Amino acid sequence: MQLLTPYRNHELALPNRIVMSPMTRLRSLPDGSPTADVVDYYAKRAAAGLIVTEGIWPHSTGQSEAWTPGLQTEAHVGAWRRVTTAVHANGGRIFAQLMHGGRKNHPLGRIDGSWPAGPSAVIDPDRVHLIEGGKADPITPGALSRDDITAIIGQYAAAARNAVAAGFDGVEIHGANSYLLHQFLADNTNLRTDEYGGSIDNRMRAPLAIVDAVAEAIGSRRTAVRLSPGNPQFDIREDDPAPLYRKLVDELDRRELAYLHLTDNDDYPALEDLRPRWRGTLIANIGENREPTAAEGAEAVLRDGIADLVSFGRAFIANPDLVERISRNLPLAPVREEGLYGRDAKGYTDYPAWSDSELSRL
Repeated sequence: MQLLTPYRNHELALPNRIVMSPMTRLRSLPDGSPTADVVDYYAKRAAAGLIVTEGIWPHSTGQSEAWTPGLQTEAHVGAWRRVTTAVHANGGRIFAQLMHGGRKNHPLGRIDGSWPAGPSAVIDPDRVHLIEGGKADPITPGALSRDDITAIIGQYAAAARNAVAAGFDGVEIHGANSYLLHQFLADNTNLRTDEYGGSIDNRMRAPLAIVDAVAEAIGSRRTAVRLSPGNPQFDIREDDPAPLYRKLVDELDRRELAYLHLTDNDDYPALEDLRPRWRGTLIANIGENREPTAAEGAEAVLRDGIADLVSFGRAFIANPDLVERISRNLPLAPVREEGLYGRDAKGYTDYPAWSDSELSRL
């Protein structure tokens, strides 16, 4: 099975091609530091070829909802270092995903109480978790000024340096799933008329500036990007994503990054369309807005040469030993909705690994 074969690129030597996809789980302390349960959670999944963490805000003004973690302070660095140390001790590799919420969130869902702002003042319809519990109705975000954008670019670079100080093997910049970079790229969330809006080149300007700042801070070979062309989550609209993403991938390809993490879409076959434009390592995510990724589908993607690695999301939640289960063709445990976004170990680190005694009962 090709999924279980090693893969090597410039910076990464992976024992298999199974990637743990980033998934928000809301397990942080009030200051945004990951809890002790987060250490256990990732350490148990270190057999993955590569782990990509949940989205981590580079600055508190980019927190996407309550209880998401940050990489802004020394306390954050120290807490994440416990995570990376545990993963590395178990033989794993781990990238930090930097995720700025942009227009997402509510002042009562942020540790600093700041008002969310995106490229334009366009409401996100999602109801987000609040610090004191419950969810808030959507609010109208602010529109980022040029100075705000400049500050955010610097915040990404600072957070990337913090990621390296915390022991991460690299950084994945979240340019997908309706978060800040995607808001700059999409038709209905970027209504700007200045140099950051309008034309394709202008809409790519801030995302590329963030990529360049992170690459300059930690090196291009430790910098990666995730994109989800045409993904309609949270009322994002991209009527004709192909022209923009072809040009964006061309630009990213010149930067010789660690990898591109690309989500496919039923309306736009991004993997098939963009793979020829990307010479580097490509991670395919084929489960977004679809059934959870299964080994058979992942194997087909590798066999067809569309990607080098495949990311699994929901399967890793309930199966900390997913790699072993795939290698032995063992049944997968289902995800329990209870505890998916809880505050403790229940529904998070209490999923057991398979045991030979269970195998004997089949």
